[in-house]
Amino acid sequence: SKDLRSCKTEVIIESPFITSDRMATLYPIFEKLIQRKVNVYVITRDPSEHSDVYKKQSEAEIQRFESLGVQVFICLGNHHRKLAILDRKILWEGSLNILSQMKSREIMRRIEKKETAGEMFRFLKLKRFI
Repeated sequence: SKDLRSCKTEVIIESPFITSDRMATLYPIFEKLIQRKVNVYVITRDPSEHSDVYKKQSEAEIQRFESLGVQVFICLGNHHRKLAILDRKILWEGSLNILSQMKSREIMRRIEKKETAGEMFRFLKLKRFI
């Protein structure tokens, strides 16, 4: 969360799952980012593709994000990527669902390199949306 707190211009997070427990710890950070005029984008799985418990949590947290000013993109078709691009210079990628997991054995790799973060941004074809 240190990298997230330090963002100055833009946060892009891809996380298929969003849970209320995890968001309770992250929401204050997102509030501060929005207050500082940092653009925040979340790309997540369509809640209708989740089981009932996750579906309700995902829907509620997406609404909460949107009311805060976070731009949420919903993906259809079993979206599964997990990554974050911070200020287009730091890339986090791996197996951890950033917006849902709190206790797991998943891993994330941090790469602080503008070129690599830019490659991922282009690979995701986000330019037309962001």
